[in-house]
Amino acid sequence: MATPSLRGRLARLGNPRKPILKPSKPLILANRVGERRRERGEATCITEMSVMMACWKQNEFRDEACRKEIQDFFDCSSKAEAARKMRSIQGEYVNLPPKKVNMLLQRFPNKPYVS
Repeated sequence: MATPSLRGRLARLGNPRKPILKPSKPLILANRVGERRRERGEATCITEMSVMMACWKQNEFRDEACRKEIQDFFDCSSKAEAARKMRSIQGEYVNLPPKKVNMLLQRFPNKPYVS
């Protein structure tokens, strides 16, 4: 069975080409947001870490034999950390966690009416 079309749920007043939505609740923001997990950023330096671990496995976990791979991994991770700090300093848009958003919404609640 097909879902009802949008046309059937919209009231048409005056002009038949302009549908007007009739909401069942008032169109105001809620005073809470849902608690959900935040998405993690993408992993960096995976290739360098894999090469380093493969080298360790081949050389029975001796650091002396894998100096170049270890240094490559540390260089990559330091570059990634510097890039992350630079983004945070530049003020790149960052989402607030839901607990902080709820705290702010409780401190400054929305009016249930429009003035």
